[in-house]
Amino acid sequence: MKQSDAIIENKECQQDNNLQGDCLQGHLLIAMPSLEETFFERSVIYICEHDDKGAMGLIINRPIGLELEDLLDQMGLNPTEEVAFNINSQVLVGGPVAPERGFVLHSPQSSWINSHQVSDYCMLTTSRDVLSSIGTPKSPDEYLVALGYAGWGKDQLEQELAENTWLTIKATADLLYSKSPETLWEQATKQLGFDMWQISTQVGHA
Repeated sequence: MKQSDAIIENKECQQDNNLQGDCLQGHLLIAMPSLEETFFERSVIYICEHDDKGAMGLIINRPIGLELEDLLDQMGLNPTEEVAFNINSQVLVGGPVAPERGFVLHSPQSSWINSHQVSDYCMLTTSRDVLSSIGTPKSPDEYLVALGYAGWGKDQLEQELAENTWLTIKATADLLYSKSPETLWEQATKQLGFDMWQISTQVGHA
């Protein structure tokens, strides 16, 4: 996994003739047991972009140990006491690349011109405008904030899938905006209909 050249582009997922396999934008990658004792152990990654040049996604189930209210304060956004009271969210580790960079996934609203549509229920931005609205009446209904991202170069994700490193499922709003990120790996694997730890790492991806 490495840094992708283009982190965010304003485009919808479309089948590309040069892309081997299906476009996985808007899907979840679920780490297989073979990734135990690695950075991506039990990770659930939301794929924000996937084309013939590579892929980019955010880990959505690993709290960094920082409350969003504190991050906003560190950024100089200084939420008022009333606004801070309405913020109940943890900052997530989005991935190993550019950990100083913030990403926001949020429910769609037409007012955010710097946000790019990923799916019917999700937009992605690196802009401060959404962050500054959190806890106010202008805030998106659902959101999560992550530092860093996971990136794959050309054909790299496809190779990892062929090696059974990940399982894939279509993401849902309920999974993406889960209020219990620590249990999301178990929640996501239940969608597959079996116990992850009972399968061989040689089984093909779903």
